[in-house]
Amino acid sequence: MAVPDKFTGFQSPSAGNWLEFEKGSWEPRPFGDYDVDIKTECCGVCASDRHTISGDWGDCPYPLAVGHEVVGKVIRVGPKVTLAKVGQRVGVGAQVYSCLECRQCKNENETYCKHQIDAYGAPYLDTGYTTQGGYSSHSRIHEYWTYPIPDALESADAAPMLCAGITVYSPLKRFGAGPGKKVGIVGIGGLGHYGILFAKALGAEVWAISRSRAKEADARKMGADGFLATSEKDWTKGHEMTFDLIVNTANSFEGFALGQYLSLLDVHGRWNSVGLPGGEGVSVRNQDFLGNGCFIGSSHLGSRKEMLEMLDLAATKGIHSWVEKIPISKEGLQQAMNRLADSSVRYRSCMVNYEEAFGA
Repeated sequence: MAVPDKFTGFQSPSAGNWLEFEKGSWEPRPFGDYDVDIKTECCGVCASDRHTISGDWGDCPYPLAVGHEVVGKVIRVGPKVTLAKVGQRVGVGAQVYSCLECRQCKNENETYCKHQIDAYGAPYLDTGYTTQGGYSSHSRIHEYWTYPIPDALESADAAPMLCAGITVYSPLKRFGAGPGKKVGIVGIGGLGHYGILFAKALGAEVWAISRSRAKEADARKMGADGFLATSEKDWTKGHEMTFDLIVNTANSFEGFALGQYLSLLDVHGRWNSVGLPGGEGVSVRNQDFLGNGCFIGSSHLGSRKEMLEMLDLAATKGIHSWVEKIPISKEGLQQAMNRLADSSVRYRSCMVNYEEAFGA
């Protein structure tokens, strides 16, 4: 299959008109020995996409195609590539480069490499190229950051796992979610629904934690063993100091009483936040975690090893994303962004029908 001289995508044109997606083209960076060219089949929609182009996280380089949960077919590989082959279905997540030489990279912590490069809106080394994301016809990616998709997973199921899935799988795995452990997942959304699915698949006792009981039935269908509604009086009663791990995926800190959540943790239990809401964040007081000596932290994506483990777990256990498919177009992307804004998506959107938008 021929590789076009220019890649095409739906780009956000400016800060003032960030929802007015326009189809544009650009020259990809020079093709390297370890590079893989991918023809996009579908791409998940992440809150990070909206935060970036709307300016919630500061300035970004327009015009910009976002999207960092890509699944597609390999159409060209560099002469030194060993991790992908032409015709293979692969995925690409939110990171497209690390040095692979530093201490972090050699310890399977490559997402913490100080040289890491994001899938979109970032200068790519000294090429003069700014990375463009997966709302586009093709991607050119270093082989290390491409992941084979198991045959048992449908593309639209797998795509959102490449960011949302790995973001919760990594702390669940690193902090011991499994048999005999009680795990809480705060927030039942794009990230949180994967938290429930994967924590249950790993063998933990899983409790969903949300403001109200509006999503309780869904959470239990996903595998939650219990449900806590933080708007209810005395919602922590009977659960203080019983959780080994709580993963926070909430997309807002409005009215967030951190001390109440931390009171749920056992001695030296862990609170790990992976959601990235806008605003100034939440205040932390030493008094909130003195009573149980709990640990507060965060984590970033997950390693290649964890990504491959997660995809294999999903394929083996028959885990299906709760995903809504939307044909990619200006109007489709606007729909996806608006459903993120009003939290009406259940629970992840995935842009599809790429051949209709970009041609075969």
